[in-house]
Amino acid sequence: MDVEIIELGPDRLPEVVDLCRRALDLPEDAAEAPSIVATLADRAAADRPVLRLGAVRGGALVGVLVGVLVGSLSAGDPRLGHVDLLAVTPEERRQGIGGGLLAEAEARLAGLGAAELLLAGNPPQYAWPGIDVRYTPAVCAALRLGYRQDRTAWNMTADLSEGSPALRSTEAAEQRLAGRGVTVRRAEPADLPALAGFARATFGGAWDGELAGSVGRPDAGAHLAERDGEILGFAAYGSSRPSWFGPMGTAPAAEGSGIGGVLLRRCLRDQAAAGVEAAQIGWVGPVPFYSGAAGARIERVFFLFRKELNGQK
Repeated sequence: MDVEIIELGPDRLPEVVDLCRRALDLPEDAAEAPSIVATLADRAAADRPVLRLGAVRGGALVGVLVGVLVGSLSAGDPRLGHVDLLAVTPEERRQGIGGGLLAEAEARLAGLGAAELLLAGNPPQYAWPGIDVRYTPAVCAALRLGYRQDRTAWNMTADLSEGSPALRSTEAAEQRLAGRGVTVRRAEPADLPALAGFARATFGGAWDGELAGSVGRPDAGAHLAERDGEILGFAAYGSSRPSWFGPMGTAPAAEGSGIGGVLLRRCLRDQAAAGVEAAQIGWVGPVPFYSGAAGARIERVFFLFRKELNGQK
């Protein structure tokens, strides 16, 4: 029986979760399949047009693609489309199903005027920066289907077991900061407008959206540092996935003050208390900082791909 590609409604998202549990080969991804699907296929639809395609054989879902029809909040370019999730059940691989889902997404995007399709994370709702290099067949498929690698990203892993550097006390550092008039505390929903404004003005990008996905949610959170009502820094976790940390940022004038390390470890302690055994610090920039502040190590590496559609530039 041939495979049919259809649009998936919200009622079929539980099937998508089940498929991802079986199709995501890395245990850390399969374990968080419910959060990944909720983030990419449900919550993201609140502020951007989401495409949910399923490959169906005999009524059973054997493959899924989730992406953004038009536009990219991170880049602000309506000519860009994103594929955020592509998965095929193990028993149905190497039959062209993934390629068929991608071809359908490409055709729909091109018809809407998109110039390029990216196989890359699309903040503020994303599950990976790109394709983890350990998903080697997916990397090979992307290259075979005409996608080119244009960037590399990496995560760092912070061990959250008892006694790890990531969980060492921040009490002395917080006392030193208090002596300089700096207060460190948990962020509350009422803080979100000021936090979002600080993130936009200081760092740009989509961190304000990620903060909105962290502050006030039961499975996520954030901490902030302030002096005389002025925000000096923030750190957040759980916006897209329970085990992932980020984003975090410190005002340029406060860099080197120790605020970042305090905020980081406060969040990591929250994650450890929630049962997370190892935190993923996503899409890392300052590797030495996270290594020194939390004993984190580079572990997950991702290739980000892109492809021109219909020869457009």
